[in-house]
Amino acid sequence: MPHRLKAFLASNAELRQLSRKAEQLTTLQQHFESITPPGLARNSHVLKLDQQTVVIAANNGAVAAKLRQMSTELISLFQAMGCEVTGIQIKVQVFAPPPVVPPKPLILGKAARDALNKLDEKLQDSPLKAALRRLGKRP
Repeated sequence: MPHRLKAFLASNAELRQLSRKAEQLTTLQQHFESITPPGLARNSHVLKLDQQTVVIAANNGAVAAKLRQMSTELISLFQAMGCEVTGIQIKVQVFAPPPVVPPKPLILGKAARDALNKLDEKLQDSPLKAALRRLGKRP
């Protein structure tokens, strides 16, 4: 972190507390990723630390179930890394990708339409000629 940003965060008690909390969560997330199987780590993340209980968000119920099965082991591994963790809570937070916006249809210009029609005239009857004719008629 750049020196000026650190100085700014240290200038205020609330910002210092927020900065410490962010560093703590970053460290917990790094530890979580190192002790959790890759497939589970990709589909979950640390949400918060609440009174020595790590709250983990899982992308789906299957990941949540597996993390619940591993919770005792995860607590031990967190403790072995020096984290003061006595419990784990798993929450399912389904990831919804942004809606797919269909691409805007391309519009052929007059020159392109004329070129297609000219090529269409030179070709013998074929599926290609039929496709070019349909394409040339589009707006």
